[in-house]
Amino acid sequence: MTPPAPEAVPRCHLCGAVWQGAAAQPGFKETCAGCGAYVHCCLNCRFRNPSLHNQCAIPETDWVGDRKRLNFCEQFEFARRPEAGAAPGDGGAVRDRFDALFGGAAPGDPPGPKGFDDLFGGGG
Repeated sequence: MTPPAPEAVPRCHLCGAVWQGAAAQPGFKETCAGCGAYVHCCLNCRFRNPSLHNQCAIPETDWVGDRKRLNFCEQFEFARRPEAGAAPGDGGAVRDRFDALFGGAAPGDPPGPKGFDDLFGGGG
């Protein structure tokens, strides 16, 4: 059985702390209680998309030079993210397949050579 997906809630882009503000959206100058990072910033916005012009899904938005600093965008909506590192599914199985493909030992593989002599036989 697959574990339930972690709850997606507004989280700080820097430390992952859950934002618990009084209003539905943070004020322009609010900061994270966990790390002090600005909360009303592009990196926390649900419209941020690095592959788009100006890295924003809202056309005609003003240019923001530093995406982790506060901005005054009125279209800001807090992105909802699951807990950091809590991706649904079995990440261990994915890692095992990755290691098997790129030189790591797959589960059940015999141990490989430990050094040059084991690999080419002999020495000395």
